[in-house]
Amino acid sequence: MYVKNGFSIVFVEKNPGSRDGICDPFETSASGLLRIDENLHTTLQSEKLQFAVIFQMERRSQRRSQPFLFSWKEIDEASDLDRLRLVLSTLPDESLVSYLEQRRGRGRNDYPIRPIWNAVIAGIVFQHPSAAALLREVRRNGELRQLCGFNPFGGEKSAPSDDAMERFLKLLVEHGGMLTDMFHQLIDELKKELPDLGMKTAVDSKAIPSFGNPVRDEEKLKNSDGRRDTDADWGKKTYRGETTEGSPWVKVKSWFGYKLHLLVDSLYELPLGYQVTKASTNDNPTLLPLVRECKQRHPDLMARAQECAADKGYDSADNNRDLYDNYGIYPIIDMRKMWKEEKKKSRPLIENKADVFTYDESGQVYCHCPTERTSQSEKRGLVFVGFEKGRDTLKYRCPAVYYGFECIGQQECERNTKVASYGRTVRVSLNRDRRIFTPIARHTYKWQKAYARRTAVERVNSRIDQVLGFEHHNIRGQKKMKVRLSLALVVMLSMAAGRIQMGQYDTLRSLTAPVEAAA
Repeated sequence: MYVKNGFSIVFVEKNPGSRDGICDPFETSASGLLRIDENLHTTLQSEKLQFAVIFQMERRSQRRSQPFLFSWKEIDEASDLDRLRLVLSTLPDESLVSYLEQRRGRGRNDYPIRPIWNAVIAGIVFQHPSAAALLREVRRNGELRQLCGFNPFGGEKSAPSDDAMERFLKLLVEHGGMLTDMFHQLIDELKKELPDLGMKTAVDSKAIPSFGNPVRDEEKLKNSDGRRDTDADWGKKTYRGETTEGSPWVKVKSWFGYKLHLLVDSLYELPLGYQVTKASTNDNPTLLPLVRECKQRHPDLMARAQECAADKGYDSADNNRDLYDNYGIYPIIDMRKMWKEEKKKSRPLIENKADVFTYDESGQVYCHCPTERTSQSEKRGLVFVGFEKGRDTLKYRCPAVYYGFECIGQQECERNTKVASYGRTVRVSLNRDRRIFTPIARHTYKWQKAYARRTAVERVNSRIDQVLGFEHHNIRGQKKMKVRLSLALVVMLSMAAGRIQMGQYDTLRSLTAPVEAAA
């Protein structure tokens, strides 16, 4: 007898041809159905046990299994396998499975394509660190074998061999492009259910260490034995900041492996595009290719895009310019501090012209009182009143008139300029400095709020590590790494699509929350 979650499962194996005078509690009726002896039934009822019986008949000429007498789901209503069922039900994998089945043709079909593919997805959902760990679980767990499509009672014989699984994984590596297509098919499905998907986006990269060792010997590089990763290289990220006391600090992280570059929706925390590169690849030049690919595959999705947030690793005039000019997306990219000699100073807004307006590296525009030009206490920030799309300019107004306070230099400031009742107006072209001046002014609360949404991509990175198994893996090689990451992101999108179909929007982002039964 085997007890699982308070349910009693009785396993009996017998030869019905030899009873030896022993009263068997199990008998088969003329119709072939199983009957349970009344004494055993009464005993089980008295113990208040719910039970299921697996009865396996053995004949002299052949051995066959009794048809399934129950569903595993009836035994465990809150099964963790519901998450796998949800993913498999929404996964657009017919093209891949059909292609692999046709490729096999009339060859041996000891382990069908569909069950092995389902088992691979199960390995992602249940965080198995290796194919060997997954196969051990498939051989042990009859419920999992049944859900994947294997014979749940066949034990190790029904589960694929290590060699069969290795051959299948090599097939996936050869046809990794079909996994990428599957990823984008899921995005097509999600954007139908989520009308605002893609409006707010963010970009970031993630370090993915390789399981292999770096190659330090040229001879070993030519004759790879599989233990070393000949595709990966060293990457480094440097983090700088200041303590509350003003002291600078530096943190350097280095790893041997790869980088995952992600474009995500920052509202729903779902990936929209990705690239896998060597660890040494710079973040900056990967932003526009991610946006460009998403635009090519999902033009309607990118037509909704309003903003793209990124950290200072993506800071460049080209990124800011192309995001807005070519895609109509507001760049929300943090800026590196490059004014070394003028860290706390400002520059004239209009070069070669004597005026009272300056700006600093953060994009704040100031006016200096013309009566006391040397007094820093008379420097005031202009009031930002909006972005003018037709002119590609940021519009500022006089703070004294806007807030209604007295400025002793106001008359001098307005003497040679035509001024309306709302005071002097200043327009700053984006082309003045595309790094500093962006359609959403950097010094505003709106920019800060938009940049705070960038943390969505960090949460997606965390799920990839902690839930999808990249904290502990044994992957070597860039192609294998890309396939494994593609599978992880496909599972993430499939889980979200399944929860939407079931109306569970509150757990849309979760990869581990239980799947609630439909009402």
